[in-house]
Amino acid sequence: KFLKIFYAIIFTVFDCGFNARCALEVSDSSEVRINKIFKIIDECRYGIHDISRTQLDHTTNLPRFNMPLELGMFLGAKRFGSKEQKRKTCIILDKEPYRYQCFISDIAGQDIQAHGNKESEVIKVVRNWLRSSSGRVTIPGGREIWNRHKLFRSELPILCKQLKLTIDDIIFNDYVNIVSMWLQCNP
Repeated sequence: KFLKIFYAIIFTVFDCGFNARCALEVSDSSEVRINKIFKIIDECRYGIHDISRTQLDHTTNLPRFNMPLELGMFLGAKRFGSKEQKRKTCIILDKEPYRYQCFISDIAGQDIQAHGNKESEVIKVVRNWLRSSSGRVTIPGGREIWNRHKLFRSELPILCKQLKLTIDDIIFNDYVNIVSMWLQCNP
């Protein structure tokens, strides 16, 4: 479920005319992952933070809090950073409204958007936020992006085959490249 939501967010970001960034874009074992995240946060004005994946790990019986940590880093950059960093804006996503109050109550009062683990809903929410935050009037509607995303997903196996990949082979950079190529051919 997480990958479907993640991929839907990436598609939406590109279809709205922005570039998706993620720590997975660089595979350099000599670089500490948190430094990659700091660098991306420093370079990006917009941030999308999905805090919905906090369930207990089956092995350790502990939750994973990477996304709330990254959200905190982004909010810290906005609060304590330079004039440019203070211009940052973000959207915080969760799967259910108000669920986040059980594990990260300090962000109560912020405008958290629920996506219900539905690709169509996360596309609409992210699209609406990008439209409002950026002021761009050329961003297509949520239903249009959802329809384009469905078409893209139906063509993805063929695109992968052309690139000598399987869907299971795809890494972040592959997915970004495939989305970019598809959008160029399907403006």
